[in-house]
Amino acid sequence: MKKDLISMTDLSTEDVWGLIEEARDLKKGGASRMLEGRTLALLFQKPSLRTRVSFDVGMKQLGGHTVYLSPDEVGMGARESIADVARVLSRYVDGIVARTFGHELVVELAQHASVPVINGLSDDEHPCQALTDLFTIYEKKGKLQGVKIAFVGDGNNMAASLSMGALMVGSGFTLAAPAGYQLKEPVVSVIKGLASKNGAKFEMVDDPAEAVAEADVVYTDVWTSMGQEKEAAQRRRDFAEYRVDPGLLSLAKRDAIFMHPLPAHHGEEITKEMMEHPQSVVYDQAENRLHLQKAILARLLGPHRC
Repeated sequence: MKKDLISMTDLSTEDVWGLIEEARDLKKGGASRMLEGRTLALLFQKPSLRTRVSFDVGMKQLGGHTVYLSPDEVGMGARESIADVARVLSRYVDGIVARTFGHELVVELAQHASVPVINGLSDDEHPCQALTDLFTIYEKKGKLQGVKIAFVGDGNNMAASLSMGALMVGSGFTLAAPAGYQLKEPVVSVIKGLASKNGAKFEMVDDPAEAVAEADVVYTDVWTSMGQEKEAAQRRRDFAEYRVDPGLLSLAKRDAIFMHPLPAHHGEEITKEMMEHPQSVVYDQAENRLHLQKAILARLLGPHRC
């Protein structure tokens, strides 16, 4: 792995498998003190439940501690330049998790930081969640090669990172989204390259039923992401036929699992019974953020770090 995790493209297939195996071992083994004396800065522009708590708890379980920095405290890019924030924090802490709006902010932060920077979510990508999802699928299915993932909804940051990660490990990926909401260049070029290299199938369709047919995993996410609130009414109209309910899930394989990265908007992208559906693994998925991110921290900040 590179010293930073900004994009799924920072990882090789071997890196992805290494993180999955590390997460599995850490989940079995419980707490470790491998990060004793190390400090992680949580530099957040966006609100968070899972990202903040899982990194905070994970760092503590590994023997280190965290410092949370809210938008008002730092004013990254306004009160202080991104370069100055990166250089100053590098003198204080051993790593930085950045949760930002613009993807370019976390890229610039990494360029100027001398400590590892982890993308805790940006408008373009969410690599920590995508890696968690692959770990969860592997736990539930016992494999990733040849698994078909159907993503129903917006071609957002989650769809981008998950599609890239899936194709790296030989899973198929189908996105069902209305016109204007599918994945865009240059992400599609990267995805097609990964599909060709790893012998996996990638496609984008506009029919949710077509996407879900014979899928091993049915995945969805919110229709309106943070920062898109002014588009919410239009998005609800455009995505009205893309709601995941038991009927749509029934078109997938009988043992298919249902996944959602949370937070969920009940009555929009899912019907309210989906979270507790017998095929839902949503809460296992949420728990696995802790274990997979501990694996990332171990790789980037641990005694055998890159």
